Amino acid sequence: MKPKVAFYWCASCGGCEEAVLDLAEGVLDVVNAVDIVFWPVALDFKEKDVEAMPDGSIDIAFINGGVRNSDQRHMVELLRRKSRTVVAFGVCAQLGGVPGLANFSGRKSLLEEAYGDTPPQTAYRENGYFLELPEMDAIVQALDRAIPVDYYVPGCPPTPKIIQHALGLLLSADPPPKKSVLAPDRALCEECPRRDSKPERPLLKEFKRVFEAPADPEKCLLAQGFLCLGSVTRAGCDSACIKGNMPCTGCFGPTSRVRDFGGKALSAIASLVDSNDEAEIERILANVADPVGTFYRYSLPASLMARSYRK
Repeated sequence: MKPKVAFYWCASCGGCEEAVLDLAEGVLDVVNAVDIVFWPVALDFKEKDVEAMPDGSIDIAFINGGVRNSDQRHMVELLRRKSRTVVAFGVCAQLGGVPGLANFSGRKSLLEEAYGDTPPQTAYRENGYFLELPEMDAIVQALDRAIPVDYYVPGCPPTPKIIQHALGLLLSADPPPKKSVLAPDRALCEECPRRDSKPERPLLKEFKRVFEAPADPEKCLLAQGFLCLGSVTRAGCDSACIKGNMPCTGCFGPTSRVRDFGGKALSAIASLVDSNDEAEIERILANVADPVGTFYRYSLPASLMARSYRK
């Protein structure tokens, strides 16, 4: 029998679902190799269909997005029970992703920003009908802080090459050790097409934002003063942003040697400031306009800090 596979979408933009279709004709190989038993964004499956399945009957569940509300929490717990293997698919599931930046604000302030002084009702009755809406959790959680996770596929979104590689490993007779990140365990700088132009240790007198000056398409972006995080980011994206003349923002997350991606990125960038004068250091760093959004863009929920404790 073909392995039974499920896909589910939590707190994310949906790009990971699109990434599966980016396999192009390769998606036919996937369809031929597995039996897709749950994929509500693409096929007509219902929650009751999953509930009716025996526990452990799904071979692999690919879940993208962090956990933001009660409905998502219920679904990932259900899929964990029904699945032998759960994969955190994409950086939002792996580390919390861009939606995880909401953890820097409290739930109350988020709801007030969106709805003013009339917060949404989670239950409503009218003419005999009952509508129940999910309740917003206090924070966004990376998937493995809500349920046990077996493997991680990084990226925003994962590339077709990474998806095909991960599927091949997971469907093989000898899958990788549990908790593996199914991408190369080396820094992006090691496979960057501009690596030969990078000084051994770039020393910088200024940081530039991408709209402030044109980037030389042949030279290391970090050496030019652009905040490129390739030195602390896991490889595997095929240097897509670099090839588009844009700096790496860190969407493939850290290598296995890094505990807190944002802290490591901040430390690496700060070490390149070419000054010992306090006033000059402040001037150089002033152009890092949003440190949390820059260094914890994809990883705040999975970081040591994890959240703000505002209400």
